[in-house]
Amino acid sequence: MTAPQPPPSFDEYAGDYDSALQQGLAISGESKDFFAAGRIAWLRLRLEKLGEPPPRSALDFGCGTGSSTPFLHDAFPLDSLCGVDVSAKVIEVARKAYPDARNHFSVLPAAPVGAPADLAFCNGVFHHIPPVERPAAVRYVFDALRPGGLFAFWENNPWNPGTHIVMSRIPFDRDAILVWPAQARRLARGAGFEILSTTSQFFFPAALKPLRFLEPILAPTLLGAQYLVLCRKPVANRR
Repeated sequence: MTAPQPPPSFDEYAGDYDSALQQGLAISGESKDFFAAGRIAWLRLRLEKLGEPPPRSALDFGCGTGSSTPFLHDAFPLDSLCGVDVSAKVIEVARKAYPDARNHFSVLPAAPVGAPADLAFCNGVFHHIPPVERPAAVRYVFDALRPGGLFAFWENNPWNPGTHIVMSRIPFDRDAILVWPAQARRLARGAGFEILSTTSQFFFPAALKPLRFLEPILAPTLLGAQYLVLCRKPVANRR
């Protein structure tokens, strides 16, 4: 694929990404690690419900500074994890932060190390990709997976008012073009993926923590702050 140029803001915030992100997340009463852990815990539950064996290799598409890396390793017995991003500066941060030999971080459009992967993970990346470039980005993910591999496509939910408030407070999110769930599914299908499910998470801020036991029940409503489109690359690829 032809990768978009690194957004200047991501290069600018490479060394201070966490504090910039926390400017927005602060209104939820939670840190980025709360959301990172929650996304991957929900993904693990979804894979278990499908009866999928734990992935042994993974691609983190748009990995940024690599903040999902420890949570992916905690959740799955990964032998290899490849993170890719368009910003060389954030990749440099990730390499220094997570030097484990199982981790490989590359600048797009380089081919992912260790492909084909069992699992591709992507969080909040596509709203930064110009719409015209999104189909090629999904195809990159498709090509990086083995037949039968799974794609966990997480995006910020335009249906949730809190999403807009949080993003307006994050410097590198203010000009983002949100991806609606139906658009995400069309992108995935257009690349050749089968859609397995669409669910959402993160309904209640810390102030309403006692209500979080309801989140698994509410997940199909697609009103949470983020949604997950879970996809599969067909075993028999007819493309």
